[in-house]
Amino acid sequence: MKLLESAGVELAGKTAVVVGRSRIVGMPQALLLGRKGADATVTVVHSRSQDIGAICRGADILVAAVGRAEFIIADWVKPGSVVIDVGVSRVEDSGAENGYRLAGDVHPDVAEVAGLLSPVPGGVGPMTIVMLMANTITAAKHRKSR
Repeated sequence: MKLLESAGVELAGKTAVVVGRSRIVGMPQALLLGRKGADATVTVVHSRSQDIGAICRGADILVAAVGRAEFIIADWVKPGSVVIDVGVSRVEDSGAENGYRLAGDVHPDVAEVAGLLSPVPGGVGPMTIVMLMANTITAAKHRKSR
């Protein structure tokens, strides 16, 4: 949510699709996007959803949290949409120094279609660490003020 906020993404009235329904990322993200104040219309897509590409193509905001490398392809992305890539996987790459590279849930070609795309690595992962640190500081301040 902080990534969307910092990029100035307006959520109210927008269509958001979350790909993945895990209890750790997918479902909480869907709830945050749809809560009062954010006011997006949210669809959760999972492994048994029919025609995932068509559902994703309707999204103004697409959150990929499925845990499958490069699962979201450019044809599934609405031009100009905001795409948040939560996933990180190791994929074999003979050209890489150690034989593999890190890849997100979003195929790199999506960058040509999306208006905004969070990078992997360097996007959600570092933001998660920053938010954990900020929450630790907030908790310490609350404890001290007791």
